Amino acid sequence: MIQQFAEKFYLWLAPAALLIYFLGLRFYRTAELKLEEVFGAKNTQFLTQTLSRQKRKLKLLLQALVLGLFLVALARPQGGESELPVVAEGVEVMLVVDVSESMLAEDVRPSRLAQARSELSKLIDQMPGHKIGVVAFAGSATLISPLSTDPNALKMYLDSLSPLAVSTQGTDFRGALLEALAAFQRGGAGSQQGAKVTRVILIASDGEDQEQGALDEAKKLVDEGIRIFALVYGTEKGGPIPQRDSTGMLKGYKKDSSGQTVLTTVRGDALKNLAAAGKGAFHFASFGGNHLRAIVEDIDKLEKTQFESKTTKQYEERFQIFVLVAFVLGCLELFLSVRRRLGAKWRGRFENAVS
Repeated sequence: MIQQFAEKFYLWLAPAALLIYFLGLRFYRTAELKLEEVFGAKNTQFLTQTLSRQKRKLKLLLQALVLGLFLVALARPQGGESELPVVAEGVEVMLVVDVSESMLAEDVRPSRLAQARSELSKLIDQMPGHKIGVVAFAGSATLISPLSTDPNALKMYLDSLSPLAVSTQGTDFRGALLEALAAFQRGGAGSQQGAKVTRVILIASDGEDQEQGALDEAKKLVDEGIRIFALVYGTEKGGPIPQRDSTGMLKGYKKDSSGQTVLTTVRGDALKNLAAAGKGAFHFASFGGNHLRAIVEDIDKLEKTQFESKTTKQYEERFQIFVLVAFVLGCLELFLSVRRRLGAKWRGRFENAVS
């Protein structure tokens, strides 16, 4: 039973076979009329006496059927629907992104946060098969996307990141780590299968930790099989924090209580210590650098886990029957002769001589 066609475009071409059949009939009829016009009806009958018009029409019909069947076969008729699990092999990765106001600084263009969003999107493309989630943090942390293997959805969540994603400003690495751990426990493969799963937390930030306890928490996560990697954005020279209106126009720069412009600089010491405690690696994001490739290589060295990502419908190909019938009809057309046996001897050619 045919349930669908994978290449429906060719079905639109199938009626062309019927059109070719009728055009062929028209061509044969036009040719006969021209012969009669030149040689006369009786002479034309003599010249075509060995031709079987019925067999010629049958050959033309067979040719049209062969063409139509091949077009249907090219449309890939399918049937026998079944659902199969798609098994992915990879690592569970939680992207923990700093969305504090300092990430809006433009010492890297277009801004630290914009650069982080762009590079993490590229990182997702370089890690097919991994389950990836997104956590936004500043003074508080929130889960933006649970673990997923859908790169388009993950990129959409990354593009939505801004300081408005969290309720409190600041930089609390410990809270971000705890939120990532909770996300692993809620949506990870290990919680469903009881298997040991390799997990990675990748922190993308510019800040020095403003809260205590992050290093101790990182060591606890290592004991649970979670590695921590860090990626720092910004420069040691630093830059001011722009403030914009709802239309994106620059209103000025953030100032402290004394009215001085706040200058945010980056050293990365806290992130470096955090990555060391998490048995991971620390990378400084730089324009044209190889930090993304280095992260991918580091993650690829970790033990990978198999997990079901989704189920997909699969159909059996049924084009073979159409190809077989077309082949048989093609052979029949090839060996079918349009000649016919002559009956009684035709004497009409002597009529003019007698007169």
